[in-house]
Amino acid sequence: MATTAAIPKYNLNDDQEKKLILREYRALLRALKPKLKPGDKELLRHAFEMAADAHKTMRRKSGEPYILHPLAVARICVEEIGLGVRSTICALLHDTVEDTDITLEDIEREFGSEIARIVDGLTKISTVIDVNASQQAENFKKILLTLTDDPRVILIKLSDRLHNMRTLDSMKREKQLKIASETVYVYAPLAHRMGLYTIKTEMEDLSMKYLEPEAYREIARKLAETKRERSRYINEFIKPIKEKLDLTNFEFEIYGRPKSIHSIWNKMKKKAVEFEEVYDLFAIRVILNVPQEKEKEACWKVYSFITDEYTPAPERLRDWLSNPKSNGYEALHTTVMGPQGKWVEVQIRTKRMNEIAEKGLAAHWKYKEGATDESRFDKWFQQIREVLNDKDNDSIDFLQDFKTSFLAEEIYVYTPKGDVKMLPVNSTALDFAFAIHSMVGSQCIGAKVNHKLVPISHKLRSGDQVEIITSAKQKPNDDWLKIVVTAKARSKVKDALKEEKRKVADEGKYTLQRKLEHMGAAFNQHNADVLTAFYKLASPLDLYYQISIKAIDLKELADFQVLGDKLEPPKPKPVEHKQETSTAPAKHSKETELIIFGESSDKIVYTLANCCKPIPGDDVFGFVTTGKGLTIHRTNCPNATKLLSNYGHRIVKTKWAKNKEISFLTGLKIVGLDDVGVIHKITNLISGEMKINIAAMTIEAKDGLFHGNVRVFVHDKEELEELVDRLKKLPGIETVDRYDTEA
Repeated sequence: MATTAAIPKYNLNDDQEKKLILREYRALLRALKPKLKPGDKELLRHAFEMAADAHKTMRRKSGEPYILHPLAVARICVEEIGLGVRSTICALLHDTVEDTDITLEDIEREFGSEIARIVDGLTKISTVIDVNASQQAENFKKILLTLTDDPRVILIKLSDRLHNMRTLDSMKREKQLKIASETVYVYAPLAHRMGLYTIKTEMEDLSMKYLEPEAYREIARKLAETKRERSRYINEFIKPIKEKLDLTNFEFEIYGRPKSIHSIWNKMKKKAVEFEEVYDLFAIRVILNVPQEKEKEACWKVYSFITDEYTPAPERLRDWLSNPKSNGYEALHTTVMGPQGKWVEVQIRTKRMNEIAEKGLAAHWKYKEGATDESRFDKWFQQIREVLNDKDNDSIDFLQDFKTSFLAEEIYVYTPKGDVKMLPVNSTALDFAFAIHSMVGSQCIGAKVNHKLVPISHKLRSGDQVEIITSAKQKPNDDWLKIVVTAKARSKVKDALKEEKRKVADEGKYTLQRKLEHMGAAFNQHNADVLTAFYKLASPLDLYYQISIKAIDLKELADFQVLGDKLEPPKPKPVEHKQETSTAPAKHSKETELIIFGESSDKIVYTLANCCKPIPGDDVFGFVTTGKGLTIHRTNCPNATKLLSNYGHRIVKTKWAKNKEISFLTGLKIVGLDDVGVIHKITNLISGEMKINIAAMTIEAKDGLFHGNVRVFVHDKEELEELVDRLKKLPGIETVDRYDTEA
């Protein structure tokens, strides 16, 4: 949701602002025109006036009148998702209950219970249920509860998020990081799952613009530079196909469109290639306008035209005509060898399929003929509902499970009788067993996949037929949590383990009770909590369990005092706070290392995260960890999106102070031609010319190439970048990449 700001940075007078607001409102009405029934206009006017009045004193961070935000969200709902009048009313009112004096009762009285229910789903939770749980995860849980009753909640929520991403420039840096991380972590996959490809792509690109600004700008620049050459190539590729299509009586469009910046960047990372080597920078799209009953036949006909002209890569054929994706996506994709030896992806779909691909779920209902498509979404909602009803679920785990279980692509797997089960990609035989029934899952010892015996950890593929083998003696263990990916299986395994733990813990509980009574202290909740805190455990159950398995022998009880019947823990000894920094040469004083937080420049004890090893000059944020104090992470750390989206409230704004005193350990991977003297050139440059200390160096030569790993002490990012540039200029060096050294 957008944040308000007290000081307007907007330079419009009242009349101009009113005109601007009315212009936006009229544009919204124009977009809705085909959907308006008698009486709708009055209802919309009423909702608009109610929202405008409620938000009249509020402004967004950019200084513009707040009402422009709900209007923009409503327009996205109508123009980009294709929602109707009732959703528009909800979008106009979506922030009123949370941010203004309007109550849900007011909305129900004016617009009825259906609209009130959707607005309630869009209103954030005002109080956090659990201090340690992430507010974002709790809000998300609430949105999903409503989603399963009315999917419009999530569609309006996605429009709200998209508008916030489009207007993120006026936010502070740490807020940008948090919102962009949340978007790429949860909202973009959710948009994908609802079939909203265009919105998903825009969300990913906008998130990358804030999380990886340099990479984003670089790819955008290269795309712009290669535009003319791409257009020429696309025209050359399309020409022969267009000629064939002109001879048919098909109504068609054919064009090329560039892949999104985010997907190009993903490909560069995954395949470890440079921009120039990403072969499919664009896709060709053929859109046919044919009646629904002739769609399949027409798409395959176009496929044959394309493959007559260009050779296809058979393993790259994706047939979503016969088996549409569960989010309703239908199309035929093929990759063919085009002119100049370049691979080109071609997508063939009809006008109806294209609308479903762009507007997802909302377009789905418009075209709904049989009940099959609806039941797919219903099945998905049903699975989410099951998991949401499990009250024990920790909300962070829940968000993680939700991502892997419900936002992943699916596979279709068959039972021995031929019934189909929909599971997320990477599901195992054990997930399948739990999908059939919790009891079958708990007793699963193996499976037969396509009549071959496999272990419970076997990963399933689409089209597999699976028979589960069970034994009454089998019971879940801790390792099972590493095997299963579906939320249902995870929660059932956790329940079973908890039950097992409880049985073992009972023994420890009895031991503790005897010890406490022997000391003259009571065995009660207070004393159990005191000991749980003393041993730094999560719950009394963990305490009893640790006592039972002899991990804690309670000898520290001798240091406790008993006051009345209450335990008093011993006073902690003063601890010297050690600071974990690099293993820098000893002559440097660690005290001089400074970080500026917010506006004040204080010396603060912090540790550098081992997962990403930041060095001065890296874009970083501080994260308050329990027990460890402040940890500094790079914003492009592999764990950053998870931390920023789940624990936004524990993020501290951080930037480096200029200080040349301290050296930081970082690593470089160097690949080049195995030539005489190349190692001498590298070491001479690093320690001779640049006076940088080398901590370790390993070189392996194979088939005429050498792979070197060098760990060096640098002062900051600038020094590291200079070193990388100079190494790249050495003759015979192919690539130089930074990597995060192990602790």
